[in-house]
Amino acid sequence: MLAIVIPYYKLTFFEATLESLANQMSMRFKVYIGDDASPEDPMDLLEKHRGKFDFVYHRFEENLGGTSLVQQWERCVALSEDEEWIMILGDDDVLGENVVASWDKNYNFFDGESNLVRFATKIIMEESNNISAVYTHPIWEKDTEFFYRNFKGQTRSSLSEYVFSRKSYLKYGFKDYPLAWHSDCFAWLDFPDGKMIYTINEAIVFFRISNFNISGLQDNLELKKQLKIQFIKDVLAKKLMLFKKNQQSELLMYYEVTIKQNRKLTLKEWFFLIRLYLINLGMIPFVKSIRRFLINIFNL
Repeated sequence: MLAIVIPYYKLTFFEATLESLANQMSMRFKVYIGDDASPEDPMDLLEKHRGKFDFVYHRFEENLGGTSLVQQWERCVALSEDEEWIMILGDDDVLGENVVASWDKNYNFFDGESNLVRFATKIIMEESNNISAVYTHPIWEKDTEFFYRNFKGQTRSSLSEYVFSRKSYLKYGFKDYPLAWHSDCFAWLDFPDGKMIYTINEAIVFFRISNFNISGLQDNLELKKQLKIQFIKDVLAKKLMLFKKNQQSELLMYYEVTIKQNRKLTLKEWFFLIRLYLINLGMIPFVKSIRRFLINIFNL
């Protein structure tokens, strides 16, 4: 059985989400809906879909997503039972009708071989009413290779299209970034736990971008920029050695240049970078980083 966990807050597109669950070709899943003290009561919609698929609904009396979206995810996951695999589905995202059936069909291929499974995706652009072309992936892919493709803008990623093992989730959890911005991206480097990511390309998860969700909102762009810098720093500190040398160099330079676009690096940031250049890339990149540091500090 598959646990599909929905952290609920917005009613606007929730009916489409529920319809996509009711239309699944396989019903080998259970849905857990955690209401984050929403002012928009979903009970009429839930009653409309009662009996169409197995679900549990729980209303939390305290809003947590406004303070920590990751902690809201966590308490919603805690509603689930003993399912080995978990999907966190946005309350505005939609599953293609064969998602669960394709999961069943592919299960024997990835069981024991992967801790992280993803589906192909399409983006619903609510403002323009357009749907993107399909995004597919290699069937088997190393986590760092996927991260690098995403970093280079060659693909995309969002929370809803992934299914992760409960074992990996309990071992690593999600990093509690504000807005949960990049919390899932870091998890996709943690959760594989040395195994490959497996992709089911014949089924599609539809990810919605609108003015009602964090991905579509434009009033927090500066915070998102700062969170991306923090995210890259955390990747450098904890995962850099797992990347290829050319990827390491590009990630280090990206961190340095992104900060320089807004301000000078602090001494602490320079020492952080210089140490990583020495440990991971050797003498020549290390010396070059020292030179840039001196130019920056003394304006040579």
